[in-house]
Amino acid sequence: MQSVIPFEQHKMKIKSKHFLTIGELSSEEILFLLNEAIELKKIQKSGRSGSVLNGKVLGMIFEKASTRTRVSFEVGMLQLGGHAIFLSSKDIQLGRGETIEDTAKVLSRYVDGLMIRTFEHEIIETFAEHSSVPVINGLTNMHHPTQVMADLLTIYEHKGKLTGLKMCFVGDGNNNMCHSLIEGAAKVGMNISVATPNGYEPNKTIVNKAKIDAKKWGSTIEIDSNPVKMMKNADIVVTDVFASMGQEKENHQRLIDFEAYQINENLCKYANDNFIFLHCLPAHRGEEVSAAIIDGTHSVVFDEAENRLHAQKAILKVLMGGSSQKE
Repeated sequence: MQSVIPFEQHKMKIKSKHFLTIGELSSEEILFLLNEAIELKKIQKSGRSGSVLNGKVLGMIFEKASTRTRVSFEVGMLQLGGHAIFLSSKDIQLGRGETIEDTAKVLSRYVDGLMIRTFEHEIIETFAEHSSVPVINGLTNMHHPTQVMADLLTIYEHKGKLTGLKMCFVGDGNNNMCHSLIEGAAKVGMNISVATPNGYEPNKTIVNKAKIDAKKWGSTIEIDSNPVKMMKNADIVVTDVFASMGQEKENHQRLIDFEAYQINENLCKYANDNFIFLHCLPAHRGEEVSAAIIDGTHSVVFDEAENRLHAQKAILKVLMGGSSQKE
């Protein structure tokens, strides 16, 4: 793996103090964060620890359950010398009717940053508007930017580049992973194709904005209901669960609607021979992906899961600490 992703830094800083969507970042800012993640991963693998966030506290609000998000943010803060506080909606007054605005203003007086994993994207936008400290989107129904930063890091580690590759997402196009992947691919010059049934297409506003970014690179965004057509010559294959949290009542119908969209050996024969498979996890083997694929030689899902830690540490460091790549 190359030590850094080559690009002109020019003492890069992140313009926004918040991290809400991939689409709000510039291409240069994304590459800068990825380089920070590479550097921080090297430090962690060498057995060294950092202190860039010494004495800093991250408040973590969870309205949606999580394994990877909670553990990776907590461990990340510890490795950077800081602390993390877990706050479920049942533990704070937000769950008893206190306004988002008041909660954001109060918590800002106590902590140095807030990570929120919630439902409607408007909730996190309101938090950011009224918070005096950085707000990080740990997941909303519309976006999952921290996961996609980890995905881009994983792709770079295994492919040695981002620009010019083809990513194929198969499944529910109108979900947070697909939206953030479209934004991320467009920002780094990656081609992306989305195979999704009619009625499950990605948000048009997100797609149209991403096409503007893609045009700058000469890359493409394709959306079609034919999974074989979209899979052809893919370097990266991605999927997600067919029914996300909050959609459990739709599970039966979705299994019918997505029957032809399982990532399996038959579909993947249309991808490039050296394709890699990504899944944000948890996975439902036998539904959106076969065991042969997720447990096979093309799968890098556990590298991807680990990279949540390193990508998020880069975000934490830059937003809550400093923007220099060297500790």
